[in-house]
Amino acid sequence: MAATPPSRLTVFRKGTIGIFQRRWSRWFFLTIIVQAIICIVFEAYTFALFQHGLKDTDEDVFKNDSDVQSQLKTIPTFLGLFIFGFIYDVVLVWDALIAKNTIQIIGVCIANLALLVYGALQIDQIHEAIVILMSKNVFWNLDVWTESEAELIAIPAIIGLLTVVLAFMAWKLYQEFAWDILKQIGADYRMKKRFLHYQIYIALLKFDFFFFVGFTIQFLVVVGGTKSEVEFGLTAAAIPVTIAILLCAAWSTRHEWKVGMWIVGILYLGGLTYFIYKLARIFTPSQAQFYMPVRKSLTAFAVLTIILIILTIINALVCLFNFGHGLKQHLLKSPRQEMDKDQVSYSMHDVKQSQPSRMTID
Repeated sequence: MAATPPSRLTVFRKGTIGIFQRRWSRWFFLTIIVQAIICIVFEAYTFALFQHGLKDTDEDVFKNDSDVQSQLKTIPTFLGLFIFGFIYDVVLVWDALIAKNTIQIIGVCIANLALLVYGALQIDQIHEAIVILMSKNVFWNLDVWTESEAELIAIPAIIGLLTVVLAFMAWKLYQEFAWDILKQIGADYRMKKRFLHYQIYIALLKFDFFFFVGFTIQFLVVVGGTKSEVEFGLTAAAIPVTIAILLCAAWSTRHEWKVGMWIVGILYLGGLTYFIYKLARIFTPSQAQFYMPVRKSLTAFAVLTIILIILTIINALVCLFNFGHGLKQHLLKSPRQEMDKDQVSYSMHDVKQSQPSRMTID
């Protein structure tokens, strides 16, 4: 009688324990957590200084000033995005270490660089917001900027330093996971390439989600109030639609559903068009004033999202061309099962021919 496969909860629990049993996995995970805690604390400190330094913003003179209202949302938006970004980073690392997905680990290091850029951009934008609000006589505490400047500068500095450390540990993890990858997919070079493309594609989908949501949150919070209800509603509705598209993309790739891949591909092109349009709107003279509070960060997110969508489309085509070559049966056999007592991963049993091994020519 076949053994009952472990529950998903059991797999995750053992996988988490396994992270702390391996040296470089443990240190990588702890480094990401420490980075998240320190940077979120600094952001929260800045937010607290900002909020406590304000006068009563419910006064009519402030409530009726659109510049004041948009700038008041700047720091809360940055805080919210950093909290979301760092928590999402921790979840991605946890998932990657359980799955022993080197591609996703490398992707996290690259995403950390994006957070570094975002942290650097927020210094100028928060300073600009404080200057504008001071000119409107919104602050009673005129030392808000001098009291928060050091913490804001420290955030990208810490991220930059830890990114170097994470890159070194990612290299160590690559070496550590090499044998596990060999056990997962065997020595078949062509199958390893197909599996690599699959891993890259799935990792891209996860990062697509982060940057799209990051862009949308900034737009809705800071810019949305100045737009029509129709545009605001369509932008808000794009988040659940995007989640559905990304889930469909992952499912279609795993199950090698060609129709689904082509549908998703068309939707990717629609998303690409949307972000190019939004990027153009940011710099359109008649619209520029609405985007001013988060212009630089919105531009950065839009550009990064456009690049990611292009890479996703290219990799989706590569995965599509890999359909029908044997990868599907291995992906669907037993996702996230125990490979041995130390390994919990997305499973791909050794790719072995049922017939005696012989040389083949493609």
